[in-house]
Amino acid sequence: MHIVWIMASLHGQRAQLATTTETTWTPQLWGILLVLGGALLLDGLDVSMVGVALPSIRTALHMSTSSLQWIVSGYTLGYGGLLLLGGRAADLLGRRRVFVAAVAVFAVVSLLGGIVSSPGLLVAARIIKGMAAAFTAPASLSLLTTTFPEGPLRNRAFSVYTVFGASGFSLGLVLSGLLTQVSWRLTLLVSAPAAALVLLGAVTLIPRGGAAARGTGRAGRRFDLPGATVITAAMLLLVYTVVNAQQAGWGSARTIGSFAGVAVLAALFAVIETRSSDPLVPFGIFRSAPLRRAQVGAITLFGSYVSFQFLMTQYLQSLSHWSAIGTALAFLPAGVIVAVLSLRTAGLLGRFGAEGLVATAFVSLVAAYALFLRAGVRPDYPAVMLPTVLLLGMAFGFGFSALTVSATSGVRDHQQGLAASLFQTSFQVGGAIVLAVVTAVVEAGGANTLTSPAAVLSAYRPALYLITGVAALGLVAALPGLRRRSAAPADEVDYFDAAEAPAPAEPKAMERNPGLSRCLPPTVGVLSGKLALA
Repeated sequence: MHIVWIMASLHGQRAQLATTTETTWTPQLWGILLVLGGALLLDGLDVSMVGVALPSIRTALHMSTSSLQWIVSGYTLGYGGLLLLGGRAADLLGRRRVFVAAVAVFAVVSLLGGIVSSPGLLVAARIIKGMAAAFTAPASLSLLTTTFPEGPLRNRAFSVYTVFGASGFSLGLVLSGLLTQVSWRLTLLVSAPAAALVLLGAVTLIPRGGAAARGTGRAGRRFDLPGATVITAAMLLLVYTVVNAQQAGWGSARTIGSFAGVAVLAALFAVIETRSSDPLVPFGIFRSAPLRRAQVGAITLFGSYVSFQFLMTQYLQSLSHWSAIGTALAFLPAGVIVAVLSLRTAGLLGRFGAEGLVATAFVSLVAAYALFLRAGVRPDYPAVMLPTVLLLGMAFGFGFSALTVSATSGVRDHQQGLAASLFQTSFQVGGAIVLAVVTAVVEAGGANTLTSPAAVLSAYRPALYLITGVAALGLVAALPGLRRRSAAPADEVDYFDAAEAPAPAEPKAMERNPGLSRCLPPTVGVLSGKLALA
């Protein structure tokens, strides 16, 4: 077993995690892990609870399908738009400070979102809640990766961490079904006390003086405010344009002009970053092949799932007239499978590697969606839906931890927040993009105007084929990782600009080499949501 502690160097270098041949998980380590897992549990609660409550919200607030998706996409807009800023803020301003502040905002907005009666105010609350999560997610993930060293100890920590996400998802499904029977507002309000408990734990258990909590800001470093402003504007405009495109029209001047604006902002951001001495996003980090593959995997895994959940909820409640609790219980086996597999993730990662688990996850994902294509007007739970849900549980059970390990492997402590935010951005932006396209396909088929159950299901089928295709794309993207596993040390080497190099022991050694060129990746497409595999 390993004893873990954090040592700060005399010259303010990044925290070092040391191990011995004996392992003792101290109460403080368990406490920190429980707090960080609690933050992930909040995300799981939000995704599953809101998804099941959507039909009730639509009825109560008289919302159309296109406007209803903003309950989901509004959260994604704030989340995906500010994640890069949130990750960098955690690295430079202090991970504990950012985490505590963001959880506090999350708790307050959860309370406000549950008491408003206007669709516009509800969407606004969801956007602000997503903004808070954009700071919570990378701060919690970077706190975890800088507290637990890479290897068996971090793998075990990720296994426990993932259990919280699965538990939040499963608990959210059951609670949402029960609470929606009383009032859909309760599904939004329940996150407030849960966030308050996480906040109390963070203030109590995460040490103020620990290097992992303190962040890596140091004398002479400055926050890249121009870059942060431009990339935040670009991400917000990108997500807003995508989720609003089916209402405005994909070929409308408004949509085309918005995409052009995103391209201009992306180009401006690239110029700012290449000229900045302390860039918000050092482009050299994209030369990590595992990180690029993890980003593509995140886009396709979460994007396909959130779209499938949206369609399946409408299929069960609106088309087949299932109750909210019945719909929640239909999804429940997936959460149970994720929780069970997460307990074994550490051993599986050590035996098969992250790449093998990611490939297995996407095989399960493609099989799940392909199986659901057999669904008829009357739901066949034993033969179609249950196997689909179980395969989805396997996909997330194998995929989430493996993708997270892949995204952060080989990345140094001073860039863990950045890597975490890039990975989480892929999740959120991928979810927004795929959901928007799927919703547009459903509306193009006239599902809102059709009255025959068979006709409505026919309008859903092109969207189901699209979701299956997105999952297949994720599988194709994962295959190079299997071929490169033997060359993992070369793949996972850390790349960073001179300005991003860790502080050396002697200050004079920090003199910048004027001949050092910036490490730009072959293709940088994070601003457009398209990450090319090298």
